[in-house]
Amino acid sequence: MILAAVLLLQGTWLFRDARNRGQGMKAWFWGIWGLTVVPSPAVFYLLFVVLPDKRKRKAGRSR
Repeated sequence: MILAAVLLLQGTWLFRDARNRGQGMKAWFWGIWGLTVVPSPAVFYLLFVVLPDKRKRKAGRSR
């Protein structure tokens, strides 16, 4: 039961955050992948979506 709750929370968080970041259809990919295993999708999401987005926003502010 705990694993199911963690997977549901992870999938929901990944989907909603990706949708808010403008990922479009990729948000569905992140959300569905987040429902399958823990914590690999969250780690990859942080590395390939959140960090580059954060760097891009930081670079945009410094100009």
